Amino acid sequence: MEKALIDELKFIPATCISDALQGFNHCDPAIKPLKEEYRICGRAVTVKVPAGDNMLVIQAMKEGNPGDILVVDCEGVQYRSFAGDFVIGLAKAVGFGGVVANGTVRDVLSIKEMDFPVFCLGATLACSKKIGRGEMNIPVSCGGVTIFPGDIIAGDANGVVVIPQDKAKQVMDAAKQKMQKDQVRAEKVLMNRETAIQYIDTVQPEK
Repeated sequence: MEKALIDELKFIPATCISDALQGFNHCDPAIKPLKEEYRICGRAVTVKVPAGDNMLVIQAMKEGNPGDILVVDCEGVQYRSFAGDFVIGLAKAVGFGGVVANGTVRDVLSIKEMDFPVFCLGATLACSKKIGRGEMNIPVSCGGVTIFPGDIIAGDANGVVVIPQDKAKQVMDAAKQKMQKDQVRAEKVLMNRETAIQYIDTVQPEK
């Protein structure tokens, strides 16, 4: 059931999922895909590491199943990267569906060439060391949102939103309704100037 639910969510814009969550649970807007066309949707595998230490990022890659999303909490530090092209290549090789982090990568051009979804704060030069501090499979904070292992992570060019696992079906149903409502409205209103003006005249302040 969960796989089928995630497969359906993959086709729903992150904006509609955000609306279904009433605008809550989206990561800081600074966390964006390295390529606008990237989309992700999958279960969170979480890891928390201090800045400049990515050993547990690598170890966490044994914890996931194909299609899961590796969520890295590196405290928002941008000076040192949490991964370069080799570490991101490992995540792709073991079958993750993408990586989300409140940190930076390096080797950004070669990572883009992998065509593997990475959502982060951007790129930097400095590498990490492998010391081994941190924790895996715990609640983490990423972009201001608490993410529990098993929560569903969805993201596209607009950003990343987190669906609590116990609300996944409810959120999916509401997001699908929002998407369908938006499609119907666009088909009805955006036909020509007359239909657009008619719509504009009906817009009222929200209460």
